[in-house]
Amino acid sequence: MDFSFSEEQDMLRKVARNFCANECPTNLVREMEKDQQGYPTDLWNKMAGLGWIGLAFPEEYGGTGGSFLDLAVLLDEMGRARLPGPFFSTVVLGGFIILEAGNEAQKNDLLPNIANGDLIVTLALTEHSASFNAAGVELSAIADKEDFILDGTKFFVPDAHVADYIVCVARTDDGADKEKGVTLFLVDAKKSGVSCNPLETIAGDKQCEVIFNKVRIPRENIIGEVDQGWTYVKNLLQKATSAKCVEIAGGAQQILDMTLAYAKERVQFGHPIGTLQAIQHHCTNMATDVEGSMFIAYQAAWMVSEALPCSKEVAMAKAWVGDAFRRITLLGHQVHGAIGFTEDHDLTLYSRRSRAWETAFGDSYFQREIIAQQLGL
Repeated sequence: MDFSFSEEQDMLRKVARNFCANECPTNLVREMEKDQQGYPTDLWNKMAGLGWIGLAFPEEYGGTGGSFLDLAVLLDEMGRARLPGPFFSTVVLGGFIILEAGNEAQKNDLLPNIANGDLIVTLALTEHSASFNAAGVELSAIADKEDFILDGTKFFVPDAHVADYIVCVARTDDGADKEKGVTLFLVDAKKSGVSCNPLETIAGDKQCEVIFNKVRIPRENIIGEVDQGWTYVKNLLQKATSAKCVEIAGGAQQILDMTLAYAKERVQFGHPIGTLQAIQHHCTNMATDVEGSMFIAYQAAWMVSEALPCSKEVAMAKAWVGDAFRRITLLGHQVHGAIGFTEDHDLTLYSRRSRAWETAFGDSYFQREIIAQQLGL
């Protein structure tokens, strides 16, 4: 079995790692956690200049025609660096849903501007239940002549505070089958009646409460077909979950790297702590979890990239990677001891993010339900 990357992917990885090292030091990550915008504009523009934002979009829509696996390589490095900015929300959540469900006019109008960094887009999906099932969509969209009126609240909308457009997942029919009656609406984030309230999170990431107060949306702003939106959301969640797995695996690799370096340089009782059996076992357990995470995350990403049926494999990847990242983080803290819990230590940048990454697009319990269904149970 050949698990190697292509020459182009190896080059992309090298360029991304150097870029993150030079443009995104950990002091910038800390600064951006407290910054109102959450990322430097010049950093975003440099990423756009490298073609990263349009990497996975077809050339006909202003992208570079890369594959989902190419994007996974890039997200791996972004996860290692905890690169701030609305990349995931704009490319994976907003861009992919427009690419798959949008009509030609919408794709020609929006995707080139997303690819060149001029538009920031996000997806408003979860509500008070924080559910990633269709039953969790309760925000109403009531037909009124040629328009729809959105009324309700979305929670944990990533980067909504800087978004130009929000793809809102709303309920247009409240029948017994909750997967029917869901429609996608493209909403101008600055439109009257739309208000955004940033949420404080332990991870320091930019999540928002978005309130839609009787917002009138023209029918031409529907993405896809009325009442058929959940099919697109389900497909998007598979891509987004797979992408998040690779991002988490990248963060796990960075924790292992910094822990190994510390175990080799920290001297206690006259010798490096890495010579102690307990520390060695912690590090080997971490390495095993990292290796498993990389394998299962990239297997899922490859299957998504090849458009193969992979609901089970993506759910397995997320269940494993989410749990493994928590274990890796805890062991990293045990090796580092007290210094690893200080606010200025890099390890806290990952341990604070661990809960957010673990629950993103469904925690391990949610994913195991999907796996069980795929196993016919």
